[in-house]
Amino acid sequence: MSDNRRHFAALCLMVAATATGACNKSNKPDCSSPDVFCVGVVTDVGKVDDKSFNQSTWEGVQRAKKDLGAVTQYIETTDPKDYAKNIATFAEEKYDVVVTVGFALGEPTRDAAAQFPQTHFIGVDQFQPPGAEKKNLAGLVFPEDHAGFLVGAVAALTSKTGKIGAVLATDVVPPVWRYGEGFKAGARHVKPDIELNVVYHNDVGIDKTFSDPEWGKTTALSMIDKGVDVVFGGGGKTGNGALIGAAAKGVYAIGVDTDQYYTVPEAQKFLLTSAMKLLDDGVFDLLKQAKAGSLPSGNVVGKAGAAPYHDLDSQVAAPVKAQVEELQKGLRSGSVKTNVAPTKP
Repeated sequence: MSDNRRHFAALCLMVAATATGACNKSNKPDCSSPDVFCVGVVTDVGKVDDKSFNQSTWEGVQRAKKDLGAVTQYIETTDPKDYAKNIATFAEEKYDVVVTVGFALGEPTRDAAAQFPQTHFIGVDQFQPPGAEKKNLAGLVFPEDHAGFLVGAVAALTSKTGKIGAVLATDVVPPVWRYGEGFKAGARHVKPDIELNVVYHNDVGIDKTFSDPEWGKTTALSMIDKGVDVVFGGGGKTGNGALIGAAAKGVYAIGVDTDQYYTVPEAQKFLLTSAMKLLDDGVFDLLKQAKAGSLPSGNVVGKAGAAPYHDLDSQVAAPVKAQVEELQKGLRSGSVKTNVAPTKP
């Protein structure tokens, strides 16, 4: 028996008590049954417990388990070469929907959508190029530049040294690049003379860039030694390392993708805000549509914004809060522009 088969067998032992008819005699979810709604998630190399976008996606899928009665499972990718194989594992098991997480899975997901036309696919952070859309594939994308813009403004307005920094995974991944460019644009919008230090982890392969908390922490500490007093950390566990490093030095930290006040407790006391993509809401809404037989194709734009200030609320001046709120209104109405391109030129 292969490792994946053992994985599914173990799954069915867990779900059998709560999902009547969910498994067939071979101890696998009977996803071919019209009475069983199966959702599989294939993560990128950041893993499902990255406290960032993989985890937020999985939380949206877990809402489908709770509210829609879905049978859910995930496969964590350890090697990018396995993306196609991992996606096919769920499609061959007749899962109704396969959710793939991250830009790097874009091409394997499009290929799978063509290979398995009866399966629905949701590609998180995967822009569908014009002319390459698949009827059974929805790309869930977000205006990361908007979220980055807002937290960049917060950072610049709260910095006392006039020096702020960002520690990010590779800018080869468009959403990460848009966060960084949005951060710079928002900071300069409110303080043109702000000193910016933005570093991407481009010195390693894509299999390492999101999963290197030590590099994130060390890079943040180096910035802080040079006077940076607000650090934006973005990119799975790498970004989390930056938040923890900032908190260890008593410096403001800014999280990414989700409200990291709840996911990185080590940084709570110094977490100013987070650049948020409402991933769980976006994923759940698409799964709800998929179950109803109305999953859209092409690109679906989710919502983005900034998280509350939580423990630091009293330390953020009222004029700063008001200015950030006005910027958010302007971004949503279109009166404020980030001027950030969809991908790195």
